Amino acid sequence: MDFFKDYFNQINQGLNSVDTGLLNKTVDLILSVNKRGKKVIISGNGASAAIASHISVDLTKNAKVRSVNFNEADLITCFANDYGYEKWLERAIECYADKDDAVILISSSGESQNIINAAQKAKKLGANLITLSGFNADNPLRKMGDINFWVDSKVYNIVESVHNIWLTAVVEKIAIAKDYK
Repeated sequence: MDFFKDYFNQINQGLNSVDTGLLNKTVDLILSVNKRGKKVIISGNGASAAIASHISVDLTKNAKVRSVNFNEADLITCFANDYGYEKWLERAIECYADKDDAVILISSSGESQNIINAAQKAKKLGANLITLSGFNADNPLRKMGDINFWVDSKVYNIVESVHNIWLTAVVEKIAIAKDYK
């Protein structure tokens, strides 16, 4: 088979593997968080951090949902220097998250220690946790959220592309729902 057809088929398989009930549950949760005056915090590493930035901006601008992400170099390097890389995101969550906020954490492998520590902190603070992961079905992050999304692939770009599209679809549905109210 042609490389590109195979590649796109893998993305399509990932996209179509989603439980749309979980996507709708995510939309409902974010709308509920917004209605209560709470916020969405979204974060990841590498390409997942870029996805987090994109989704955070779209939630704020297009869906009118207050959202923040932690991609400022000064915040990351300060917290990583003072608390260690594995703890920087946990400390950011501790400083910025409030009870009943929604925290969305993205990790392709579901095994990034800084993301796992942040998930534990979010739960301890009483935030609603949404996780997105891939690779192994039994990865630690996938077991931690109130809502957990997983892509059955071990290819970073496949997992990241699927995460991005699922999240942009959630934003789009929220934006459309808000336009019709």
